[in-house]
Amino acid sequence: MKQLKAIFILSIISFFSTTAYAAIEVYQFDDAEKTARFKKLTAELRCPKCQNQNIADSNAEIARDLRAKLQLMLTANKSDDDIIQYMTERYGDFVLYEPRITGQTFLLWFGPFLLLAIALFIVFLIVRTRSKRIINIELNTKQQKQLDGLLNKKQGS
Repeated sequence: MKQLKAIFILSIISFFSTTAYAAIEVYQFDDAEKTARFKKLTAELRCPKCQNQNIADSNAEIARDLRAKLQLMLTANKSDDDIIQYMTERYGDFVLYEPRITGQTFLLWFGPFLLLAIALFIVFLIVRTRSKRIINIELNTKQQKQLDGLLNKKQGS
């Protein structure tokens, strides 16, 4: 019984001891402006490994490295443009959540609008051709009297 109790206690201790390995990164800056820039840039830069997380939220090793590099560049008084240029040269435009408008990203930015315009043009053409299919039929006087008689019967009942 004592062995079972000891095993239980050891398993509980080992279960809760894994949280001690979770490292909390703290980045210190000289002023609040650099801290704000750090938060802004980490939110704008995408993690190359995670692909749908920014480097602020990612726990991937490369995201940690990018945050550390970002801190070094900010303490070296690099501008935001210099930092973004460094990151895009190293990881490509993919690292930006809002890629620049270039020949490669033109369809990414304007493709949905182009497809919408094409779809509206096709709908316009379909409606126009269907409306032209309606044929105006001219009735002779006998047929017109028959039609009027049918309509009058229908309205009278």
